[in-house]
Amino acid sequence: MTAAPIAVVTGASSGIGAATARALAAEGYHVYLTARRKDRIEALAAELTEAGHQATPYALDVTDRTAVDAFAASLDGAGHPVKVLVNNAGGALGADPVATGDPADWRRMYDTNVLGTLHVTQALLPALTASGDGTVVVLSSTAGHGTYEGGGGYVAAKHGAHVLAETLRLEIVGTPVRVIEIAPGLVKTEEFATTRFGGDTDKAAKVYAGVAAPLTAEDVADTIGWAVSRPSHVNIDLLIVRPRAQASNTKIHREP
Repeated sequence: MTAAPIAVVTGASSGIGAATARALAAEGYHVYLTARRKDRIEALAAELTEAGHQATPYALDVTDRTAVDAFAASLDGAGHPVKVLVNNAGGALGADPVATGDPADWRRMYDTNVLGTLHVTQALLPALTASGDGTVVVLSSTAGHGTYEGGGGYVAAKHGAHVLAETLRLEIVGTPVRVIEIAPGLVKTEEFATTRFGGDTDKAAKVYAGVAAPLTAEDVADTIGWAVSRPSHVNIDLLIVRPRAQASNTKIHREP
């Protein structure tokens, strides 16, 4: 099998990460699937391999810098260039107001959404640059572009991810690496809202109640695939994508 360029996807065990891995594998990349849940990424790698694609699972916690550096070092001997990094690992915890929010949840969200993105980007940026045509994707959120009640910790973390992407874009202009920020709005996946509400499926269901067609993980993956597949001189600096029913973080049309 011909060696394919490498695309690394963090948080690839479910949702947008898994859908993005499928999309990039179909585009001909050798996708490295990283996430903490080894069983999930191994199953996805087996699925992609059976479909004739190239995929490698690698259990990784993006908040562990030593582990991230070891992962980056393992790619040095892969024999083909690292062309794409999709920083998808992240998530939300809780929906309490600022006055009563749990600082531990805020810290965990910052560690994953911001520092995790920083760790992996710093570790892989030399290889992406050396490829001569690299792309860094930061999956932020519309929460990184506007506030809403009960979202303080998550909003703060996603604002951090947005600023990281925007600053990196400025700092490495002139190098052969694009920086793309994709900011999805209301996306219904199997785990996001349930995780946010500590496994409370009733609360999670209310997030999407009455919304006929929220975004899906595949919608966002398709957006990422489109942005990555533009000609090398085209940089999609920022793409905000929402379902038609959502005009802002707080303006959502819900059917009765």
